[in-house]
Amino acid sequence: MAKKAPYKNEADYIVVGSGSSGAAIAGRLAQSGASVIVLEAGKSDEQFLVKKPGMIGPMHAVPEIKKRVDWGYYSTPQKHILDRKMPVPRGKVVGGSSSINGMVYVRGNRANFDSWAAEGNIGWDADSVNDAYRRMEDFEDGADDYRGAGGPIRITRNKSPQEGTLQFIQATSDALGVKVLDDYNGESQEGVSRMQQNAADGLRYSASRGYIHNLDVPTLQLQSEVLVTKVVLESGRATGVEVTDKDGSRRTIRAGKEVILSAGFVGSAQILMLSGIGHAQHLKDHGIQVVADLPVGDNLHDHMFHALTFHATSSKNRGNAMYFAKGIAKEVLRPGTTFLANSVFESVAFVRTSQATDVPDLQLHLLPWSYVSPNQDEPIRHDVDPRTSLTVLTTLIYPKSRGTLRLASGDPTAAPLIDFQYLADNADLEVLGEGSEMVREIMGGAAFGGSIKEEIHPGRELQGSALRQAILNRATSVYHGVGTCRMGVDELAVVAPDLRVRGIEGLRVCDASVMPSITGGNTNAPAIMIGERGADLVLGKG
Repeated sequence: MAKKAPYKNEADYIVVGSGSSGAAIAGRLAQSGASVIVLEAGKSDEQFLVKKPGMIGPMHAVPEIKKRVDWGYYSTPQKHILDRKMPVPRGKVVGGSSSINGMVYVRGNRANFDSWAAEGNIGWDADSVNDAYRRMEDFEDGADDYRGAGGPIRITRNKSPQEGTLQFIQATSDALGVKVLDDYNGESQEGVSRMQQNAADGLRYSASRGYIHNLDVPTLQLQSEVLVTKVVLESGRATGVEVTDKDGSRRTIRAGKEVILSAGFVGSAQILMLSGIGHAQHLKDHGIQVVADLPVGDNLHDHMFHALTFHATSSKNRGNAMYFAKGIAKEVLRPGTTFLANSVFESVAFVRTSQATDVPDLQLHLLPWSYVSPNQDEPIRHDVDPRTSLTVLTTLIYPKSRGTLRLASGDPTAAPLIDFQYLADNADLEVLGEGSEMVREIMGGAAFGGSIKEEIHPGRELQGSALRQAILNRATSVYHGVGTCRMGVDELAVVAPDLRVRGIEGLRVCDASVMPSITGGNTNAPAIMIGERGADLVLGKG
């Protein structure tokens, strides 16, 4: 085995975080010939748990497994949802959250990006980001005006979906009058379709897989198990970062050109504040010298879903340990041949409630498994119904509620205070309630041929206001937090459209924290796209 090269302490660019955006921007900068150091607090992603797509189930369901790859964050008590403390999974592993997510590949609605540009974020319109998406994709259908081929991220569909998945697609079209789409990531998103996944040949295509491991550029050095504690700022310029290695030793790593924070909506905001960039009084309260008074940690928002589970004889999966154990044994012997070769999700729809405006405001994820009820707030292994099932995750994709992220202390190892303010705006609850009623209409459709036997939970007896009250205890995060380092051209912005932190030279933020508003769909693909666009901007191609 080749000896591991010693960790360097200087490079042209330092990228903090090896996740969705960080891996992408680091890989592209290294390809340009620049020297790049990527710093990751977590361990290697070269492990069966991360590489095998279907392990997403036990990864999140079994606390002993989850803690190997997750920061273990929780939200503050959420006063609008019965003071629940919500788990906030974030990947503490090479690849970041792209190594622990469900691999649902959704670009977002084209209107999302045009709205960013309309706010003054020039270069982030739908056509501009389409170029970045095409460059990063290796789509199984090949390239066209909207899709890319030959890029670092392989995108496929499950080749052996459950019968219930195909029935759901037809039933959704029948009940809601929407099109059955071949490609919801193309010209139009509205409709129902088989899900696209960033997985292929039984392997998760995380950002680190695509941009670090597979590109294998010699000018890039990945340093894992390294915690960044602050950005070094000298005379208004970022010149490096201070870090703590796994043995507890400290060092400073110097950046010849720029420091780029890609630590996600939690990490990037936390590091900025620890470095003296944030709300001035908040920093003073924690004994931190103020360098720049900026609204870091504001504009926090997230997607939420409400799960409805139905006993379905047209689904064959069973959510128990024995079923998973048999699947693992088969997958080890014949890789790529079992349910573990794919994401747990198989279908997706983008539809409208009565509150929708110019774009669909509801996303439906179909999961051909039973799901936890009423919620998964407690850090324990929850039992699920043993029967074969279909679960529909009714998902609010344009929340009106906004929250904050703040420091709990000046200690870099202390978890920050994450307050999403879930369902603070009652309109968000109404979308989830109406969406749940729409799901019941779909699941009663003739396309299922009588295979739907029962609504297991929340139960048909819950209707109207009773259903909405139940949702307060049942709604769960989709783990898509964004917005804490908002991009814009006004005083509410933390970074400019070129991702530079306002008032600081040599420092950018490049991840989902810069989103002015969340995209319509799962945020992993947009985060990778932000990394691609970020590389363009750094290299003067933007």
